[in-house]
Amino acid sequence: MAEVDVKKFLFLLLVFVCASAGATTHDVKIKDIARVAGVRDNPLTGYGLVFGLAGSGDSARNHATVQSIVNTLRNFGVNVAEPDIMSRNVAAVIVTAKLPAFAEPGQLVDVQVASAGDARSLTGGTLMLTPLYGPDGKLYAMAQGAISVGGYQFEGMVASTQKNHPTVGWIPSGASVEQGSPLRVAGDGRSLSILLDDPDFTNANRIANAVRAAEPGAVVRAEHAGKVTVSYPVAPSSLVSEVARIENITVAQDRKARIVVSERTGTVVAGGDVRIGQVTISHGNLKVEIKNEFSVSQPDGIYGRPGASIGTAIVPRTEINANEPVANVVRMHEGASVADLVGALRAIKLSTRDVIAVLQSIKAAGALDGELVIQ
Repeated sequence: MAEVDVKKFLFLLLVFVCASAGATTHDVKIKDIARVAGVRDNPLTGYGLVFGLAGSGDSARNHATVQSIVNTLRNFGVNVAEPDIMSRNVAAVIVTAKLPAFAEPGQLVDVQVASAGDARSLTGGTLMLTPLYGPDGKLYAMAQGAISVGGYQFEGMVASTQKNHPTVGWIPSGASVEQGSPLRVAGDGRSLSILLDDPDFTNANRIANAVRAAEPGAVVRAEHAGKVTVSYPVAPSSLVSEVARIENITVAQDRKARIVVSERTGTVVAGGDVRIGQVTISHGNLKVEIKNEFSVSQPDGIYGRPGASIGTAIVPRTEINANEPVANVVRMHEGASVADLVGALRAIKLSTRDVIAVLQSIKAAGALDGELVIQ
């Protein structure tokens, strides 16, 4: 019976050791953590008009909007003067989109529309045909269509109601590509570069070794933490096939020990491999409450007309209460994880923002084995 227990204990120990060894690395494909140089999205921007708004568009104070309406109507043979434009059913907008790598004419991309004037809402509006330009000033796409806002704003005489952000909207597949993306795979046809999404010397070296093993005829070199170059003696017949073969190679990725906290939303995200040294934490809250009250002092027992120095007075009364509870103490042993720490802090009823303050103090004390990123 004792021998069986020993075997069971050794088996569980082996499983634990294997799990611990794989806690900081995991196998991924190269295309999940890197990209080929030259393959990226391209930003597009344009200026347009949204028509069909129910009185929630730009006011007459926006001369740029009024001038744009006049110019648009003149293109259709309608001649009007700027003082004749009094409608609030039109809004000037900035239109943005991303042109994917290797995009071809006719491909549809999503469009984002944002108000450029004092429009209250873009709900129910339709974007007129708008050209979209790249950073080089060339036309790459044309946008048009009904706007999806996902919110609203309604106003009355003395009240208003609003949901979400009604001055920004989307047009799914709202732009048609007119010219292909100017970017291609960077290189001379005999070489290509692999760029890591998150530069790391260890991961770059592992990618170089994995590609070198899969491509014995190529010269593979890790240039630095974020770039690996692959050179071929002879230009391959199909560069697409070579890229597809490389991006599907599996490597062991080394994860960074990192904690990301957002003070705006009170969010804390930590990897399971982030460890904490032996530390003692004492955290207490001091609550000070100041209460002001005003009382009216009215003189009594005065008959006849009072003098100039006698009258009603307002007397302020200030009450100050200070409450400092006993600080809770949490002790963490060497090698504890952030999950253990957060659980212990939650057990003593600390808020999320207090947890963020404690993590910052632990990092300052040098007891946090990882990078603390504050957003």
